[in-house]
Amino acid sequence: MAEQQCWQCGQGLEGLLLPVSRRETCDACGADVHVCKQCKHFDGRYCNEQRAEPPSDKEKANFCDYYSFASNAYQGGYQDKSAIAKARLAALFGDSPEPPPTESGEKPCVEKSPAELAEEKLRKLLGGE
Repeated sequence: MAEQQCWQCGQGLEGLLLPVSRRETCDACGADVHVCKQCKHFDGRYCNEQRAEPPSDKEKANFCDYYSFASNAYQGGYQDKSAIAKARLAALFGDSPEPPPTESGEKPCVEKSPAELAEEKLRKLLGGE
């Protein structure tokens, strides 16, 4: 049997008892283990088990009766959904995404925020300034 890995961080799940309890979590990152993303029936976006009623959040513990632990669920680093969504939104409106924080954790100085730029564009469009 392949090493049991956490779907979120890839850390080995030592001492994991099967069948997996709904309350089981990864010791390294704290992620729930009884989740769609750790199931054999999950293909990356959807559940392939026709009888299962998919939960709304694929990353939170659920009560699915068809859950089957997948030891190979780790697909690489966890991605911050909000950062990805913000970058896509910025690209959609032609704005540049927010610069990443510096090593000290502070955001670099930016002349105008995206909201200020949007307001300025709107004022010009409506004939102001």
